[in-house]
Amino acid sequence: MTPLLPTLRALHQQGLLILPNAWDAGSARLFEATGAQAIATSSSAMSWAHGVPDGEHLTQPMRVASLTEIVRAVRVPVSVDLEAGYGATAEAIVPAVRAVLDAGAVGINLEDGDGAPSLLAEKIASAKRVAAAAGVDLFLNARTDVYLHALVPPERRVEETLARAARYREAGADGLFVPGIVEEEAIQEIARGCGLPLNVLARPGLPVPARLEALGVRRLSLGGSLAQAALGLVRGLCQDVLQRGEYGALFANQLPYAEMNALFR
Repeated sequence: MTPLLPTLRALHQQGLLILPNAWDAGSARLFEATGAQAIATSSSAMSWAHGVPDGEHLTQPMRVASLTEIVRAVRVPVSVDLEAGYGATAEAIVPAVRAVLDAGAVGINLEDGDGAPSLLAEKIASAKRVAAAAGVDLFLNARTDVYLHALVPPERRVEETLARAARYREAGADGLFVPGIVEEEAIQEIARGCGLPLNVLARPGLPVPARLEALGVRRLSLGGSLAQAALGLVRGLCQDVLQRGEYGALFANQLPYAEMNALFR
């Protein structure tokens, strides 16, 4: 009998959960085979894979179809980046939330961006009601862009983040995502004061995973960085062949055909 895998909620209580962000079923399965305990999607990487820019330009049918394929390809829990929920009001996001839950997601990210915290709080409550009605133990990660978008002066960012965290926690959020933060002291203060598992985003200057765990972080997202790194490598290899007439590097680090094929059996 196949052993039961930890739920997404349980994984936030077992040290630091490192989430690679996939853009299709193939990348998700590869990340799972590498040891990922859960898979998240990246809105940017998934959008680029469909030939559209990030920022809710990916249509919901495209997102749901891709998510359905990801869920089919892996056994671990899947969380989806739903950006601002594809709706300007709490009621307007209901179809998008219901669609990704129906596709098999057990986690979602919803972000405040430059909008009012009260609006995200309303969206969180709405999404949790939809999940409860569907019988899904949804882990809702509330993303605040206080740091990423520099919404307040630096000396006020911890205070503002904690104020938003309290509001989102009261609305039903299960985690707090603070992309853009890298300073150890601020990370530790937010981790201690937010009352939710803290999620940060990999970026230059961020402490290494072991240090993040010691600071109280419970989730590390790789975001679009894996897709950007992969596409950067592919561009360089393509330039080798098209512009320099060389293809030695093309074969240097390939995953063997048989190994790749075996991942999907």
